[in-house]
Amino acid sequence: MKINVYTLNSFAKTKAGGNPAGVVFNADSLSADKMKKIAAVLGFSETAFVMKSNAADFKIRFFTPNEEVDLCGHATIAAFYAMASLKLLKQGKYTQETKAGILGVEIYDDNFIMMNQSPPIFYEIADKNEIADSLNIPSYQLSDNLFPQVVSTGIKDIIVPVKSIKILDSIKPDMQKIKNISQKYDAVGYHVFSLESLHSANAYCRNFAPLYGIPEESATGTSSGALACYLYRYGIIKENHASDILFEQGYSMKRPSEIRVSLTVNESDIIQVKVGGTAMSLTSKEIEI
Repeated sequence: MKINVYTLNSFAKTKAGGNPAGVVFNADSLSADKMKKIAAVLGFSETAFVMKSNAADFKIRFFTPNEEVDLCGHATIAAFYAMASLKLLKQGKYTQETKAGILGVEIYDDNFIMMNQSPPIFYEIADKNEIADSLNIPSYQLSDNLFPQVVSTGIKDIIVPVKSIKILDSIKPDMQKIKNISQKYDAVGYHVFSLESLHSANAYCRNFAPLYGIPEESATGTSSGALACYLYRYGIIKENHASDILFEQGYSMKRPSEIRVSLTVNESDIIQVKVGGTAMSLTSKEIEI
């Protein structure tokens, strides 16, 4: 069976940067098993499958090479950037039906895409020593003032603060331990960050999700939404800067990426989360499954 697939790099800061994603249009006739096979053949961290919806403008399902996930930020950016670039959509507001709910997406000038995520839910604080051990670093290299915590703006991530970019870039994680801890907390993986940055960003990040077949990801939209909410909750990002947040990711993989986040706050409560960016290198190819 031959399938036409679009590929592109979401959140790319340069042509060599961003997070590769696959996009398959008119996927209504594909079974979940076939979607998983397509995602496995492509080998990207996620592939988006665009279908018709009775509840929104589109229904989109997201698959890693070995699992379906409820939501994927960079694959959403990829899907809507591809539709805009191919003149299938104009600038404006749209909705997507996902397993994380019906979420808004907006296409701006130059096909810059912003997607809504769910308001944050803050779960348990993770064991600092256990997290540090899984990252193969001493616990004193984690932040003194912040702590690992499970946060979700659509899917659960363990947000992990470390003291510096130097520490973050040096991490060689134990993937099996991260898998086990992710299962323990019912999370997709770790979003590890430092408040230092290279280019005046709010944080510098790495993301590990081996439980879903992703050893490391170069740009993670859902985790960026969760991180922004975490930083606002603990006073690192102030209300007057909450609508213009920037994260760096992918530099340790030589795939520089920029993810923008905008929080809408009402009396200190986060009532809306938007994550956005652009994409590069849109191409089309045919694969066999």
